[in-house]
Amino acid sequence: MAKDSYLVGLIGAGIGPSLSPALHQREADRQGLRYLYRILDIDVLGRAPEAVGDLVRAARDLGYDGLNITHPCKQLVMDHLDALDARAEALGAVNTVVFENGRAVGHNTDVTGFAASFARGLPDAPLERVVQLGAGGAGAAVAHAVLTLGAGRVTVVDALPERAAALADSLVRHFGPGRAGAATVDRLPALLGEADGCGGLVHATPTGMAAHPGLPLSAELLHPGLWVAEVVYRPLRTELLRVAHSRGCAVLPGGGMAVFQAADAFRLFTGREPDSGRMLADFAELVGVERSGSAVG
Repeated sequence: MAKDSYLVGLIGAGIGPSLSPALHQREADRQGLRYLYRILDIDVLGRAPEAVGDLVRAARDLGYDGLNITHPCKQLVMDHLDALDARAEALGAVNTVVFENGRAVGHNTDVTGFAASFARGLPDAPLERVVQLGAGGAGAAVAHAVLTLGAGRVTVVDALPERAAALADSLVRHFGPGRAGAATVDRLPALLGEADGCGGLVHATPTGMAAHPGLPLSAELLHPGLWVAEVVYRPLRTELLRVAHSRGCAVLPGGGMAVFQAADAFRLFTGREPDSGRMLADFAELVGVERSGSAVG
C-alpha cells in the first residue's frame, strides 16, 4: 500500500522565509497526503555549514523521508551521503536527499527546475554566449541546465577563481571542448559586451537575497541586448532584476526555478506526480499574500 504520510525538511542558512514548505504542503493537501515540512535553519540552530552531515544523520534516525538542501550546504552534504544519482554526481552538488531503506541518496532538482523555468520564461532567448556569475552549488546546476538547453558557450565567473575553473573543467568534461570556460571578475565588462545581442547573464550567487542585499555587478554592464536570469527568489524582484529591466534587458525571476525544483523534489519524496501548474499558481498567491503584508506559513 502506498504511503499517505511524509516527514521532510529543508537544511540551509537564513531559510526561515522559504516558500518551500507551503509549496510542498499545498500540493500534498490536494493529493490527500499528510505532509509535514520542517525548517532546519543552521543559523537558528547555531550550527556551522559543515554540520550538515550531522543534521542529515539525525533526520534519517528520526524517520524523515527526505530533505531539501540549500545554500551553503549543497556541496558540503555530498560527503555524508550513501549514494548519488548520476546528475548530482556530474554536478557536484545536491539539493535533495531521499532516505531509501536506511540509505541517504542525493539528487539535484535545481538543474531540471532552472531548465523548465528558462524554457517557459525566456523561450526565444539567444544562447550563443552566456556569462554566469557564481560557481557554487546552484551555479553548477544552472550551468548544466543552460548547456543542456543548447548554449554555445558558458563562461563562469566567481569571486574564487579556482572554483570557477573547477566548474568550467567539469562542464567541459561533460559537454565537450569549447562549451565552457572560466574568467576572473575583471573580465565581466568584456564578456558581457561580447554576449550583447547573442546571449545573456545568469546570476547564481546569494547577492540580492534578503540577507545579502545589493547588486552583484555594476549596473553599467547591463545592456538592452542582454537577457538576465536570476536564481534568487527571495525577494522575487531582486535589485539586479529591477536594474536590468530598467536598462532594457529581458529578465527571468528565480520563482519559476523554485517552483519546478520543488515539484521535482515532491515527486522524489512521494513517488506521486505533482501538478506544476497549480504549484506555479500557489507561488504567485503566496508572493501576493506576502506583498499585502499578511503572514505566510
